[in-house]
Amino acid sequence: MQTIRLVVLLLLVGSSCLPQGELRSVVGVVTDRKGNALPGAAVQLENTASLLIMSNITGKDGRYQFNQLSGDVDYTLKAKYRNYWSQRKKLSKFNSSKHPEIDLVIPIE
Repeated sequence: MQTIRLVVLLLLVGSSCLPQGELRSVVGVVTDRKGNALPGAAVQLENTASLLIMSNITGKDGRYQFNQLSGDVDYTLKAKYRNYWSQRKKLSKFNSSKHPEIDLVIPIE
């Protein structure tokens, strides 16, 4: 019985010492080549581990935001406006910022 209590205690203490994955968000602006904001652009965020894709539509100021993202996973972002796509950008798990900003450019003028 003592051995079981000791094992349970060690598991509880040990698990509280493990680093916990922190949640973060990512924000940015979608613009054209000249830097004009693109309202209504579709932004896709892909979890590279699970391949789950989330999407968001930019506001009047071209801004987007994704919340509650795992800090232990890489993500890729891209945006679409009409029939044009931006290049993909990577949000790395090694980026230690809790609120990184990644702007996306659609190649139109």
